[in-house]
Order: sequence, then C-alpha cells, then structure tokens
Amino acid sequence: MSPFTGSAARTSDWRHLRVDLTDGVATVTLARPEKLNALTFGAYADLRDLLFELSRERSVRALVLAGEGRGFCSGGDVDEIIGATLAMDTAQLLDFNRMTGQVVRAVRECPFPVIAAVHGVAAGAGAVLALAADFRVADPSARFAFLFTRVGLSGGDMGAAYLLPRVVGLGHATRLLMLGEPVRAPEAERIGLISELTEEGGSDGTALALARRLAEGPALAHAQTKALLTAELDMPLAASIELDASTQALLMNGEDYKEFHTAFKEKRPPKWKGR
Repeated sequence: MSPFTGSAARTSDWRHLRVDLTDGVATVTLARPEKLNALTFGAYADLRDLLFELSRERSVRALVLAGEGRGFCSGGDVDEIIGATLAMDTAQLLDFNRMTGQVVRAVRECPFPVIAAVHGVAAGAGAVLALAADFRVADPSARFAFLFTRVGLSGGDMGAAYLLPRVVGLGHATRLLMLGEPVRAPEAERIGLISELTEEGGSDGTALALARRLAEGPALAHAQTKALLTAELDMPLAASIELDASTQALLMNGEDYKEFHTAFKEKRPPKWKGR
C-alpha cells in the first residue's frame, strides 16, 4: 500500500478496538468480552481502516490480533449484525458483505505479518479473521467453527472458500465449511490450521513474543515474502519464478542485504533497517 496520504488526519481514537503500538509491534484487541468479542459494523470498519492506516504509516513491523476475556471472537453479533441485515435491501447487503471482505484483504495485503492469538472460540467471522492471519498461535482451549451454513448462508464467506483449502487442503476445507462443526485445538494443529500450539493460557504471550521477533528482523524482506505468498497462490510456476527473480533483484539493491554482508564480516548481528 502506498505511504502517501491526502488531507485525512491520522485516527487518534479507535472506538471499537483497543490498539497498542510499542516498538514496532501493534497489539489490536477485540474488546467486547461480555459478548465474546462479537463483531459489529463499527468493529469491522475500524479494523479495515486501522490496517489501511498502519500500512501507509510503515511504522509497524508486526501485528497481534487478540480477543479479551473467554474467547477470541464469536463472529458477527446476532442482534447488531444478523438482526440488522434482515432489514437491509440487496444493495445494502452487498455493501456490508464487501466491507467484511475488505477486512480480510487488508489482513492479507498489509505489509507486515499478522499473528492471531486464539483462545476459546473463534467462530464465523472470527474464524475467518484468524484464518486470514499469517500465523495462528493458539492454546488448548481454542476451537474454530466456520458456522455460515448453520445460519443458512454459504460457507464461502469473507474469502473462506479461497483461503481455507490453501491452508488445510480441499478435503478438510469442504468438511469444515459444509458442516460448520467445531475443530478443537489438537485437530486444528494436526490439519495445519494452527501454526503453534501453546500451553494453557499462553497464546497471547507467545503471539507477542513472535511479533517482537518478527519486528526485530528485516521488515522489507518479511513484507515481500508475505506479498509473494499471497500473489503466487494463483500463478503458474514460470510466472512465480519470474516474480521471485524480480523481487530478489530489487532487495539485493537494498540496505538490509548489504548490512547482512557487513555484519557477517564483522562477526556481529545485523542491524536491520527495513529498507
């Protein structure tokens, strides 16, 4: 995303999320614990806009997405979203569904790694938010449920039918999206839905430690790796190899590549600059 902005000022207060920025790590917390962090229209919009802002500013090197209280996110709020959408016409419904998809695109396209710290329930839209992240760090209480068919909708919501087969394979994705049954942590780890399984209560701390490790590394290399992983999902091999070659040629002109060589010669850790 381009770092150039127009007249709009930086958002100073996010009403639907809790945001902490420390040493290049953003911790974004869904903070409606009394509702199991159920998403509202405002929460979707804030998350989309926050990711756009952080992508433009280029000050964040890693982001942790977490949920306060007993679970990660129970999905869309039954009253504030499902109830409200029953009164919408087709144009309004299309606007809403496009907005939720924009959130997933923002997670996939932001130029820094996103780590979902999952404990308890990650259901519906909450499961897709975790799925869209680059890493899913979860504790044994985690359970994922793609519930869309359970409410009479397509299982392919918010890009789930695109992303899930690429993470767990078509067979598992078909089962999870068709049946909407919960997948608990041991099975989620077995099929590749979890990147790292922690001790009980350890998902937030482990996710933050991973974010700090990533933030201390070569940010531009991480950003380009993420971009290539997303872009090459639908490319033939020849096009992927050519894109890899062009990307590496650009990075080889960067300061971080030169810094590695200097640090190696001087027998010290590299001092990454992210450029």
